[in-house]
Amino acid sequence: MEEKNYYTIIVFTENQSGLLSRVVSVFSRRHINVDSLTTSRSSMPGIHRFTIVVNVTEIMVRKLVAQLEKQVDVLKAFYYEPDEIVYQELALYKVPTHIFTNSTNVEQLIRSHNARVLEIEPEYIVLEKTGHEKETEAFFKELEKIGIYEFVRSGRIAIVKPMERLNKYLKSLEEEAV
Repeated sequence: MEEKNYYTIIVFTENQSGLLSRVVSVFSRRHINVDSLTTSRSSMPGIHRFTIVVNVTEIMVRKLVAQLEKQVDVLKAFYYEPDEIVYQELALYKVPTHIFTNSTNVEQLIRSHNARVLEIEPEYIVLEKTGHEKETEAFFKELEKIGIYEFVRSGRIAIVKPMERLNKYLKSLEEEAV
């Protein structure tokens, strides 16, 4: 039996309403859990990108990419292994202000995790940490010990190490049309 791995799927689309539900349905029909999903505009005008993280076999990720490409308004989809991308997540933590008073431990904790203070209010302080999931989770575990009101982590954002394949794909389409 083939081993499951984490894959990052990047899907380039037109910006159309309803597309998110069609993309997610490709995973739902196969009972595949999406570990992370982010969307944003891409570097190309009018083209948006989905960054999706799944834990599946390579055979399954190939099938997913093929199914995604069959969706109307999907231009192209690619999948990558972790060593083929540069990725980060962003996490925000809301902690009680009183844990900072007369405590150098919290300051040292923030410095040791390369976090930063975003906002200071009388009741709470908002901290930010960027990094991989393990790093943001480790900071969360440390803050849990001293008190935390709220925690939220973004999905993965990723840039591929090889030059973006979409540019090459679109150029090949233009050359075929000529």
